[in-house]
Amino acid sequence: MWTKRDWQMYYATMNARWERYRPARPVAPAPDQKVEPAQGFSLSELDDVGLTLEQAERFGLPVDMARIDSHLANISALRAFVHQKDCTQAPGISGAWLFMARPG
Repeated sequence: MWTKRDWQMYYATMNARWERYRPARPVAPAPDQKVEPAQGFSLSELDDVGLTLEQAERFGLPVDMARIDSHLANISALRAFVHQKDCTQAPGISGAWLFMARPG
């Protein structure tokens, strides 16, 4: 049986995990040298980073098939996100199961 402290650690870990792996929000150029939120990343941005459409869907990244332009801020955000995913996730181990068994 889990104690109150075990549940607190579990929820803290789960909340921190999703904050850490939240996908970047894509932006698109707008008039007057501004940027505005976009529907998703373009295929050319995914290609510049080296992601396929299937990998983007697996990571939970929004993809906008209609957009053809490539924005440098989106590319750098995608590279940082992919690098963070590769460095922090061990293959075959899900972060959700790290605290499922009670230590002891």
